[in-house]
Amino acid sequence: MESLLHYVWKYKLYVSGNLKTTDGIPLEIIDPGIYNTNAGPDFFNAKIKLDDKLWAGNVEIHTSASDWYKHKHDVDKAYNSVILHVVEVLDTTNVHDQSGRTLPQWILQVPEYVKENYQYLLNREQAIPCLSRTHELPEIYWSDWKIALTYERLERKIQTIFQLLHDHHGDWNEVFYITLARNFGFGINNDAFERLAKSLPFKYILKHNDSPVQIEALFLGQAGLLEEDAVEDDYYRLLQREYQFLSQKYGLQALESSLFKSLRIRPNNFPHIKLVQLAGFVGKQQTLFSQLLEKEGLKEFQSLFFSNVSNYWESHYHFSKESPKHKKGLGLSAIHILLINTVVPLLFAYGKKKNQDIFINKALDLLEAIPPEKNHIVTAFTRYGIKVEHAGDTQALIQLKTNYCEPKKCIFCRIGHKLLNKNTPM
Repeated sequence: MESLLHYVWKYKLYVSGNLKTTDGIPLEIIDPGIYNTNAGPDFFNAKIKLDDKLWAGNVEIHTSASDWYKHKHDVDKAYNSVILHVVEVLDTTNVHDQSGRTLPQWILQVPEYVKENYQYLLNREQAIPCLSRTHELPEIYWSDWKIALTYERLERKIQTIFQLLHDHHGDWNEVFYITLARNFGFGINNDAFERLAKSLPFKYILKHNDSPVQIEALFLGQAGLLEEDAVEDDYYRLLQREYQFLSQKYGLQALESSLFKSLRIRPNNFPHIKLVQLAGFVGKQQTLFSQLLEKEGLKEFQSLFFSNVSNYWESHYHFSKESPKHKKGLGLSAIHILLINTVVPLLFAYGKKKNQDIFINKALDLLEAIPPEKNHIVTAFTRYGIKVEHAGDTQALIQLKTNYCEPKKCIFCRIGHKLLNKNTPM
């Protein structure tokens, strides 16, 4: 409930009127201050008037006044700057800071309609509790919020990229390779593919980009898929011999094959197929990252991933057993997933790192050129009339669902904010 008090204080939604402290001193709240998400008082740099005297400092908010002592603020110098203690329940009339100064207290009254709207959103069992009411808001609220959510999602993604960049000494090629490999796992195998890439440096692959067989051997062998002695298949034996030689040469240690899941996924997404598709893409490159900086427009970016597997894999999904022969290149929807989750964040991260808006804009333009994603999250929103025009919109809705709706952070959501402030209970 304390988070609701923070929200009501921040947006001045409390019952207004002739405000007075618990000691009867006239109170005017000029500026609620800046919400603090770290340790220390809840709001910094607030401004209030107490009996016509202006005070500037920090504000601490609690459900009960006694929480001041429960949280040991009375012995913490960081709270000596508090100018007002805001509470919902006054269960102690005297609080003092570490210096011994008695603090003014004020009882914050939350309007009933805000309480009821908050409880409605918080207690709804639906995954997205407010959807049945979103039609009450003009489209402009959704448009602006989706733009902000898209940026927010990209900012979150690039933190992982920056960490990889730090771990690999600023090598954008290695970061692209690891990020791409992770997303070649297409959900169920993401972690396994990332572990494989981290255990098989891109520099080793570069040394063999004139030999597709050796590159396939490196990927399949490193995934632990070449360790069965009983497989009767000439191509398997060839790859096995190549990997045994290369693993000794580079000191590679294969992962456990059990990391790579095949259960309940379509044959085209079997780990063997995705690994050889990844090997085919990575193996034909002299450099990886520079291509992203040079490409323009959706078609050029899509063309990066237009490739087919080697002849053997056109008639196999795994070793030994043949299947009807057909091309097994990446489909357009799979390419779009790779663009959304790999190319767009990398361009955005590069633009941020180098302070070059051209690459930030290129990332955003590419996201808006990709058709909307199709998944259960997007469907849940569109069923209630929420417009989606491109992948930027769908990324925004995924961010909204996973970071606001699921953890019930309605008071931090712009849509939730508008609904909470409707002066009629839900």
